[in-house]
Amino acid sequence: MPRSNRPRRSSGPAAKSRSRSAGPTRDQGAEDDWMQRARYGVAKLQDAPDGQWHVRKVSPLNAQKTYTCPGCHRPITPGVAHLVTWRADHWSGDEAAAGNRRHWHPNCWESRSYRY
Repeated sequence: MPRSNRPRRSSGPAAKSRSRSAGPTRDQGAEDDWMQRARYGVAKLQDAPDGQWHVRKVSPLNAQKTYTCPGCHRPITPGVAHLVTWRADHWSGDEAAAGNRRHWHPNCWESRSYRY
């Protein structure tokens, strides 16, 4: 008889108390966070003369709306890779900063002016 590579089920009382429909034992919040990072990308922290910024790349497949780039004031059309940026050191917290995020062309973000 060939050997099986599958682990054997234990027949103890702990195995009987577990139900099959209980689902995964991972924390649901951690799984949602992982799925969000996989879908939207990981935000990187960048230091600049005007403060710290979270910068996230948006792939062409995930770019589904039209935005106006604050650097050149031209539209970023659906299907065009771009960056999403928001302040990391916003005075009223991360939620307010994320609400004020902006979509930039990568070249416009790299060549932006720090003059006020």
